Amino acid sequence: MCMVIFAPIFAICAFATCGGYYGHLQVKVDCAGRRPTNLSINIDFGYPFRLIDVHFKAPLCEAKREEIIFLDGDFSSASQFFVTVGVFAFLYSLLATIVYVFYQNNYLKNNRGPLVDFVVTSIFSFMWLVSSCCWAKSLSDIKTATNPTQVLLLISACRAHENKCTATQEPLWSRPNTSVVFGFVNVVLWVGNIWFVFKETGWYKTGQRYPTRSASGKRHSEMRQRLYIGSSFEQPDEGYGPQLSRQGSFNQQVNRQVSFNESQVSLSLPHAYLGKPVIYDRDNKVASQGPMIIVNEM
Repeated sequence: MCMVIFAPIFAICAFATCGGYYGHLQVKVDCAGRRPTNLSINIDFGYPFRLIDVHFKAPLCEAKREEIIFLDGDFSSASQFFVTVGVFAFLYSLLATIVYVFYQNNYLKNNRGPLVDFVVTSIFSFMWLVSSCCWAKSLSDIKTATNPTQVLLLISACRAHENKCTATQEPLWSRPNTSVVFGFVNVVLWVGNIWFVFKETGWYKTGQRYPTRSASGKRHSEMRQRLYIGSSFEQPDEGYGPQLSRQGSFNQQVNRQVSFNESQVSLSLPHAYLGKPVIYDRDNKVASQGPMIIVNEM
């Protein structure tokens, strides 16, 4: 349920903060030997961060003409991959919400729904991890490529020591930094949701239905079964007073203890010897002698 509630929200925050970003950079070039003029240069860039297509015009102080300069780097693949994963994760989480709420019986039928959900959730967890790492690395490179110091080095007039070049405005990175944070939050959210989806699959239910028992557990269960069978024949009749019920419970405990001791102690019968029986007449005289039974004392 955590994915149903939070996954769409964090997915929107992730791809919206990345896909809707626009940066603005402003530098100023003052050529030596010329009267002060407005030589501010505005540089705008944004998603998908294909900086090789971003260009601006810079003045040449030696002559009254301008040069066209392009920024370095193409980071569109990482940013577009991150946004694509966020959009598809948002759509799938909405679909999962509808299925959980309105089609719960069909979802659990034949165990197909939980298995598909488990596989898709695992895939999205991996995709979020890869896309977030790639986007974090690309954002670091974008910051380097749009650093005012790096941009000023691309201008020919700024490489001369007599000219003065300064950065009057730097881009704000709060939104792309937030997108990276939301990306890793989605990683934690989807990875944690794997366990909850796994509990709905047949793999988890099969393991719970047939738990493995150790040898000691089997011995304890057999002993309990013996005690239960021995005590089931000695239940007191209903209708007796509380004293009889207490006495009956006490007898049950005693009988259980006795049955337990009898199961552990092996009894042996005394040795017997069959002799010839002796027959006496009326005068108590021995008339005949048959087999006799002689019992040895233990």
